[in-house]
Amino acid sequence: MIKSMTGFSKAETSDQGITASVEIKSVNGRYLETSVKLPKSLNHKEFDVREATRKALTRGSVFVNINVQQGTTSQLMKFNEEAATEYFSAIEKLKKRLKIKEPITLSHLFAFADGMVESKQDDASEKVWKLVSKSLGDALKELDVMRKKEGNEIARDLRNRIKIIEESLAKIEDKAVQRIPEERERLRQRIAQLFESDEIDEQRLQLEIVILADKLDISEECVRLRSHIKFFHETMKQIDAGRKLNFLLQEMHREVNTIGSKANDAEIAQIVVTMKEELERTREQVQNIE
Repeated sequence: MIKSMTGFSKAETSDQGITASVEIKSVNGRYLETSVKLPKSLNHKEFDVREATRKALTRGSVFVNINVQQGTTSQLMKFNEEAATEYFSAIEKLKKRLKIKEPITLSHLFAFADGMVESKQDDASEKVWKLVSKSLGDALKELDVMRKKEGNEIARDLRNRIKIIEESLAKIEDKAVQRIPEERERLRQRIAQLFESDEIDEQRLQLEIVILADKLDISEECVRLRSHIKFFHETMKQIDAGRKLNFLLQEMHREVNTIGSKANDAEIAQIVVTMKEELERTREQVQNIE
């Protein structure tokens, strides 16, 4: 199945005051190139984001933008009252022992804040990543749907253009069959002009006709072109068809060029121009395929 390399998707997941949103934009690219923008707190998860993208996509320049909105930092902190009480008792004992009259204030206790305040940052970071991971998965699925939908439109256009090429090839084959007797008579007339009499060496004439027919014969090129067209249709049903289709178009273009150069006929030359135009438009479309 053909997929386009261009697309856009967005997914958002919320839980307990935390919202994780993921936007993905993809455009044409020869290989898979992923650019990731993450909040600083999730910079260590960049590899995971790239790996998830690599599993979902094979080609294209992909831009992943991740945003996280969450509550105030107070939601990420827990005050340990038991530890604060123990610190206060210890300071009170020390105060009596040293005979210090100064009263104990919160500023004294806050000197030991590291022991009284427990951070939930690690737990919160893991919760945020779970939300981001879900949003990323949803966004990648939505992007895949969009790329398939656009791929269907591209496939429809490709089939129409390949059909035109097939019809043009049929015209060339019909014309090529008619050309042999025409060229034979033309050659006979040209040779007759070289002689004063109407006597012509039939054996030499037949030899020249064989040589000319061999030069004008485009049957092999037509057979190969039909084979490429058949394989083109089969390849369109495959996954990751972009590179194969591009290679096939190069081969088809080569055969069409050979047909045009060997045919040496104005009518066939016009048909060849039409085929080249369609091949070029087809090539432009194939550049959008994954």
